[in-house]
Amino acid sequence: MNSIPKAAEPLIREFADAFTRPTYPRFVILLLGAILTTGRRTINNLLRTVQALAPGHPSSYHRVLSRRRWSSWRLAQALAGYILRHWIPEGAVNLCGDDTVDEHRGKKVYGKACHRDAVRSTHSFTAYRWGHQWAVLAILVKFPFAKRLWALPVLVALYRSKEWNRKHGCRHKTPSELMRQLLAVMIRWFPQRKFVFAGDGGYGTHELARFAHRHRLHLTLVSRFYPDANLYAPPPTVRGKRNGRPRKKGRKLPAPQEIVKSRRAGTRSRLTVAWYGGGTRRIEVVSDVGHWFKNGEGLVPVRWVFVHDLSGTHRDEYFFTTDVAMTPKTIVETFTGRWSIETTFQEMRAYLGLETTRGWSETTVLRAAPCLFGLFSVVALLYARLPAKQTRTDFLAWPGKIDRTFSDAMTAVRRWLWVNWVFATPRHHDTFAKLSGPTRAVLLYALAPAA
Repeated sequence: MNSIPKAAEPLIREFADAFTRPTYPRFVILLLGAILTTGRRTINNLLRTVQALAPGHPSSYHRVLSRRRWSSWRLAQALAGYILRHWIPEGAVNLCGDDTVDEHRGKKVYGKACHRDAVRSTHSFTAYRWGHQWAVLAILVKFPFAKRLWALPVLVALYRSKEWNRKHGCRHKTPSELMRQLLAVMIRWFPQRKFVFAGDGGYGTHELARFAHRHRLHLTLVSRFYPDANLYAPPPTVRGKRNGRPRKKGRKLPAPQEIVKSRRAGTRSRLTVAWYGGGTRRIEVVSDVGHWFKNGEGLVPVRWVFVHDLSGTHRDEYFFTTDVAMTPKTIVETFTGRWSIETTFQEMRAYLGLETTRGWSETTVLRAAPCLFGLFSVVALLYARLPAKQTRTDFLAWPGKIDRTFSDAMTAVRRWLWVNWVFATPRHHDTFAKLSGPTRAVLLYALAPAA
């Protein structure tokens, strides 16, 4: 496709192998149209935005999601590979994961169920929504234009409720099990890389910890821990012959909360660590090592950390990792860095129309929302490729704002696409070139709002 802006070619051409030759150009049109479109991300709205830039019959674009043969796995692999090669070429790769609810009503919507909405729920009120629950795995990237890490989604899996699985005769998989499968895919795709995965309490399971320990050369897990966790010493070494089955665990160790109670405030270690949202915080920590035990599952060596916020604004928490050599400071900063994925979810709802898709068939449902998650990563990566002059011009500042946000990235990429893709076509170029500078600025401001 010769119409792709040159700055976008290295990224977008990575996706070509996931599609057949007729489908790829239509996918690119929909991808760029999804960036330019405001409001609902339906196929009709995308086509209204690009209009004459989308050759062929409109139905051929509708069939890209519902009927065309292409691999979302190869698409995700291409996106993840591009991120790792260009932004994390060496060293450990920080991953984060969480699940989010995408409201999607309708009698015939595939995989729809009633889910608890963590965003709208409080300690005293639980909100439920009909739609889809997605388990999302993202790569944490440090861009030069931002102080905090950005969580770029690369792999997405649909969680199906127990009722849905029972009705369709499928084995039920929890979000933690789905995340384990996504992590296994990343390890298989990039066996030469080491991954450090940070997940919330729902992913701090013994099963996921065993998986990380089993693949400890490739994966480390960091998550919330239990104050009353069942910890033991390793089993004693068996020497010589003995009757009976060898012991599976050693002596019982004190629970983390018992050790914390025995450590007075003055004897705890004090650290300054990177905190949620990109700031820093002074904390007190208590840390120790033990083997986490679960009946029928065995032992997993872990290092746990108790964290007390000295400012008093955050509750006490327990974290753990399957890498016992990791320092308490690294454990805390790895876990707090995962907050970027919550920011990603919020920005996707505000700027990418996460809950505005209208497809209901199985193929469309399993492609539309994951493509929107990938669109977030594409916009961020395109923004990082823009000339410095472009990013400075489109940066909207206000008192207290020190970082570029996704709204800045969305606005800049949209304006760049209007100038270098839409208005660069022969039918529009001459007309746009005749406009004065102030008129062009007003036109682009109207065409490319953040949302």
